[in-house]
Amino acid sequence: MNDDDQTLLLLGASGDLAGRLLLPGLGSLLAAEPGPGLLLIGSGQEDWSDDRWQERVVKSFGTDEGRAGDTARATRYLQADATDEKDLRRLLDACQGQVTIFFALPPVVTAQVCRTLNKIGLPSGTRLAMEKPFGTDAAGAADLNALLAGLVPESQIHRIDHFLGKSTVLNILGLRFANRVFEPLLNADHVESVDIVFDESLGLECRAGYYDGAGALTDMVQSHLLQVLALLTMEAPPTIDARELRDRKAQVLRATRVWGDDPQTYSRRARYSAGVVDGRRLIAYADEDGIDPSRQTETLAEVVLAVDNWRWSGVPFRLRSGKALVNTRKEAVVTFRSPARVPTGLTGYDRANQLRIGLGPDRLSFDVNVNGPGDPFRIDAATLEAGFGPGHLPPYGEILHGALEGDPTLSVRGDTAEECWRIVEPVLRAWRAGEVPLLEYPAGSTGPTGSLLPDRTSF
Repeated sequence: MNDDDQTLLLLGASGDLAGRLLLPGLGSLLAAEPGPGLLLIGSGQEDWSDDRWQERVVKSFGTDEGRAGDTARATRYLQADATDEKDLRRLLDACQGQVTIFFALPPVVTAQVCRTLNKIGLPSGTRLAMEKPFGTDAAGAADLNALLAGLVPESQIHRIDHFLGKSTVLNILGLRFANRVFEPLLNADHVESVDIVFDESLGLECRAGYYDGAGALTDMVQSHLLQVLALLTMEAPPTIDARELRDRKAQVLRATRVWGDDPQTYSRRARYSAGVVDGRRLIAYADEDGIDPSRQTETLAEVVLAVDNWRWSGVPFRLRSGKALVNTRKEAVVTFRSPARVPTGLTGYDRANQLRIGLGPDRLSFDVNVNGPGDPFRIDAATLEAGFGPGHLPPYGEILHGALEGDPTLSVRGDTAEECWRIVEPVLRAWRAGEVPLLEYPAGSTGPTGSLLPDRTSF
């Protein structure tokens, strides 16, 4: 291999994450981007042959041509226990050139591998990449960060949240900071509330091994939705440089907490019971194979947060994610305050302006009020819409590009990972203590009824 060639060592290569997301993303990247050769080494505890591994890679890539085909034909699979010092040395010895290690492993196993790496050392310049969640709580995230800091500099650590590779999420920056019509209005003087919602019709989908130990709050709110909140609320960075962008995100997350420091009132958890979604009959979550009902794992999590800074003080942010719901809803919605007064004689006004940023499908819409086409004195609702470009890479292709290029702009910085855990930990404690009941909702319904948003008339 040439001096500029690279090795991607994929730990947990036989798992669901690698097959479902990482390898297709890598295939898209290799097909779209010219670059040096890439040696892909897959490793797991399963006894796989090179042929079986290559078959999985080619199927995931969707092609055996060009750079992707070259990588697929040269890829190797090494059975190993990555927590074992001897096995880990063998894996590192197989790497060539610039090395990137991707931990497609549970957080506890990732920490064990890092402890072993601390004993044996790493090739110079090695980059480390790992999928959320980063740790299992704030203390665990801090411990993992300490382990990682003993291995490589922060700039070589890529904590992956694939939401940050979505073109829609990145378009939030352009929407906010390249449009004078919006940015001056995004503050407590003009905004009534903000919803960040990721509701889906999918059920468990064979993810019991991971999901039952995580739940909706950890799987979606603690990671993805807090990252969206940070981009919606942060101050304008002077550049889209990794340091500047991540500094602004960290700053606003430090100001974020549960509304009123009251998780009993401003959080909700629920799990789905049997029902029908899109013509598919789903059994109750608690009856799924591999689920321990006594864990009381939620499939829907909702929490109201406050961002206590000059710009956003007094604005409630509702973050919600749920499974097996009748309506797929993936969007961030900014609801503006009503006009101080609508002139007497204009009738029909009943809807506040809303700015909607779709997180799938990718779209932008703005609900406005205009004089109706019939009665000119009656206010009718209208919606202005535009589509977001999909980007030339899928989210995992985008974030893998950053990791392989050594660009941490789209990765989560260590302090930010800890802040996200700090924000949700009061909710987790209240839930574990039984202070917030575990509700149930039928699969195919809209979920629990009633609003958690506080009444702002007291402000």
